[in-house]
Amino acid sequence: MRPSGKPSAAELGIDLAAPTSPPAPAWRRSGAGRGAIEVAFVDAIGGKWVLMRVADDPAGRVLVYDHHEWECFLDGAKKGEFDDAAAVGEPVAEREAEREARPGAGPA
Repeated sequence: MRPSGKPSAAELGIDLAAPTSPPAPAWRRSGAGRGAIEVAFVDAIGGKWVLMRVADDPAGRVLVYDHHEWECFLDGAKKGEFDDAAAVGEPVAEREAEREARPGAGPA
């Protein structure tokens, strides 16, 4: 295990070099455009894990998240916590005002 306490994809028994051989994860793609991400859900070493990679670079770096981290990420995405990353060039004050104007939303 890594210092973070999380395993790498290899430590989970996932062979990324041979994506068609078992136990190959079933990757789900976020979209068709450049920079899309892919996620795969795997059960290994006594836990549920989420793998994430850039779709254009399947042999590149794979991030590993435990189930709790993934649920927190989804919750934050649904609440708009990452909208700033998508709003390139828009002034921060305008983004904050828009966020606070949403029903049920408060300051970040």
